[in-house]
Amino acid sequence: MDASLLVLNKPAGLPVLADGWDPDSPYLLAQAEDEYGQLWVIHRLDKVTSGVLVFARTAGAHRILGRQFEDRAVQKLYHAIVNGRPGWDEKTTKHPLRANVGHKHRTMIDPRNGKPSATQFKVLERFNAHALLEAQPLTGRTHQVRVHALALGFPLLADSLYGAPSTRIIERPALHALSLTFTHPETGLPAAFSAGYPEDFERALRSLRAR
Repeated sequence: MDASLLVLNKPAGLPVLADGWDPDSPYLLAQAEDEYGQLWVIHRLDKVTSGVLVFARTAGAHRILGRQFEDRAVQKLYHAIVNGRPGWDEKTTKHPLRANVGHKHRTMIDPRNGKPSATQFKVLERFNAHALLEAQPLTGRTHQVRVHALALGFPLLADSLYGAPSTRIIERPALHALSLTFTHPETGLPAAFSAGYPEDFERALRSLRAR
């Protein structure tokens, strides 16, 4: 934390903003503002996703960082555990995506009406029937990593919304926002932040390595 930024390791299961269906339930922004004062939201993570998240502490920082996200000048790295073992080491997918489809509000591949989307994947580790991937989204669409992984034939572990089989290895989609790199809004220097794996993600990896 400094005068411009607040960087947090968001826990899985806690939404960034108030839940429209349950506005009285806890959410990260309210908890953070109780402790640090007024904050501006720059980007979001899914409720089920853990990892690094940055808030702006001034309107100026919010404006500058928001422009960096819009201009795709922010490098975002995620780690994901997927079902299946890719035969490739690296792969980029560019399926156009359309968000909030149907009553489950899924994101879908839509070549005609979807927004341009791209994600680079790299295999970090293979297990018997799963793999640990690094994902670098080059765009910022809702559920982008989850849908692009599915499009390649490798849905995220425990991601039932996108067709993954049931499992006892982890209780939520196995996705963690590992790091963010951007230009600091005040100093103009590169700024990089990372968040270690939460216990459920670590436990899932230990389980898969032991098989």
